[in-house]
Amino acid sequence: MSTGLVLHNTLSRRKEPFKPLHKGRVGMYVCGPTVYDFAHIGNARPIVVFDTLYRLLKTLYDEVTYVRNITDVDDKIIKAAAENGEPIEALTERTIKVFHEDMTALKALPPDIEPRATQHIDDMIALIEKLVESGHAYESEGQVLFHVPFMSDYGRLSRCDREEMIAGARVEVASYKKDPADFLLWKPSNPDQPGWNSPWGRGRPGWHVECSAMSATHLGDTFDIHGGGLDLVFPHHENEIAQSRCAHDGAPFVRYWVHNGYVIVEGEKMSKSLGNFFTVRELLEEGWPGEVIRLTLLSAHYRQPLDFTRDKLKDSKAQLDRLYGALRRVGSDAKGKPDEATMTEFRAALLDDLNVPLALSVLHETAGVLNKAEDKGKQAKLARALFVMGEGLGLLNLAPEAWFKEVQSPAEEGATGGIDGQWVEDRIAAREAAREGRDFPAADCIRDELAAAGVVLEDGPDGTTWRRAG
Repeated sequence: MSTGLVLHNTLSRRKEPFKPLHKGRVGMYVCGPTVYDFAHIGNARPIVVFDTLYRLLKTLYDEVTYVRNITDVDDKIIKAAAENGEPIEALTERTIKVFHEDMTALKALPPDIEPRATQHIDDMIALIEKLVESGHAYESEGQVLFHVPFMSDYGRLSRCDREEMIAGARVEVASYKKDPADFLLWKPSNPDQPGWNSPWGRGRPGWHVECSAMSATHLGDTFDIHGGGLDLVFPHHENEIAQSRCAHDGAPFVRYWVHNGYVIVEGEKMSKSLGNFFTVRELLEEGWPGEVIRLTLLSAHYRQPLDFTRDKLKDSKAQLDRLYGALRRVGSDAKGKPDEATMTEFRAALLDDLNVPLALSVLHETAGVLNKAEDKGKQAKLARALFVMGEGLGLLNLAPEAWFKEVQSPAEEGATGGIDGQWVEDRIAAREAAREGRDFPAADCIRDELAAAGVVLEDGPDGTTWRRAG
């Protein structure tokens, strides 16, 4: 039975109804980080995008297996460790720890399986052996290479012509290659480099073969969804297809290829030399809440380019303030079933190729209706819908009071750092006592005192609440 989910398949260049290979079960593989440095916002976008898809799939199917790998053996890692003067394992463990912390801050759920390349070397060697035995790969000068001309429809995913593929692979046309487009599966390691024994001598795998081996180990020769950034279409994903299909007797590899668009900053490509390159860790340390960063990464449709700016961070904070403000009006009464019409509209947006911007518009419309609603029953249903929709997008994770009292960002003028919540409550009690005694000048003085400390008071029928200024 169809769930109504439609996904854009990079292979066909069109939206297709999603039907899993096995009824009620979905397997999804997403290319994870190469752990030589902290994750920048371009790395974070696919994590957030496919976390959102994962959340949706879990509401549609009985069993979803989400695999996201970690590349912990790579030439970039070797180079970074040498430059830092630290052991490779120390670098990778430290970087993995920070990656997990940063993605948790962005409210990304952990994958069901997180394989590391170094844990699957035997699987990679076995896959390469199959390719050599079938004639799709060959050994030359200590290297093992995939012979591209033996793959008749190589380039189908990227739709690059031969010259584009050779140039796009960014590798030298080496003497040990039979064809300039051939790519490495295994390469020799020097004594000071990571290496494993193999039929071709001590060495290490090429990057592309790692994902082919890990996905097959955990999801099988054929699985449903393979995700990643648009920059991985060629050569990485193109090479994965070639290796996997030829190693598995031509069996289909991936049924739906899903790719997110590029991230640019202030209209330009991210670059350290331009000063517009920043990591998730840097943004968090500046004081930007993880939910704000996440909402900014979700602000454009996942297939479109995303211009990530500090003004958009400020806008995302304001949007979350509005949504939390609507929820705050209802408080603990947001229980029971969510408003059915609202959830139907929200769900339709996500089912249509994960149209998160449209889904977000439903959240904002709901907040507007909730702010005007007088009926308690209607308020509760709308607030519950906001909570459930927020959960589907990885947003609205805090209690509204906690958001306004604890969360702050660099965008907020007059931000004061830590505010003593007990002191605020005591001053509110003193103000209330002054008002009850009709000493209104004293009550106004306390309000001004709190305002100077970055606290805004909001008087309502159920008493006085407070939030940080912003």
